[in-house]
Amino acid sequence: MSDRFSGVVLRPAKDSETPVRPTMGEIGLNHFAPYLMNRVIARWNANLADELRAQDITTAKMRALAVLSVSSSMTINELAVFAVTEQSTMSRTLDSLEEQGFIRRVPRAEDMRVRDVSLTEEGRAAFEQAWPVMYDSFLRMFDGVDEDEYRAFTATLHKILLNIRKHAI
Repeated sequence: MSDRFSGVVLRPAKDSETPVRPTMGEIGLNHFAPYLMNRVIARWNANLADELRAQDITTAKMRALAVLSVSSSMTINELAVFAVTEQSTMSRTLDSLEEQGFIRRVPRAEDMRVRDVSLTEEGRAAFEQAWPVMYDSFLRMFDGVDEDEYRAFTATLHKILLNIRKHAI
């Protein structure tokens, strides 16, 4: 993998009618942010899945519990967006969480087709048990990164998210 590319990665040269774009080989995987982000998140998910398996918490369950822990309630569609999970996967995940007694789904009075999902006390307790595992994994991931670097990194991620998002949330 090339670590020597010194060209401009983010902007193709525009000095001709056809922009000249660097090749993947010139940029190299180690300088192509989407590749690096995929590696980081895949490792994060695999590590958490291993660590939370004993608590019967899957990655999808962990995401749902985490999102619901900071929201009073939300719809399945909203939850799927925030938990970065397909709606069909989220529906199955919520079925399992409901069987475990961790969430409740309540139809909205103004539209019985829409269900609001919220944590139960048992669900909040399950998340509070999972949180130390998540936070410790987070700290390991950012070992050697100082607070200013972290804040700059998250600010950059927010800019990227605005550029690519499909949902207003």
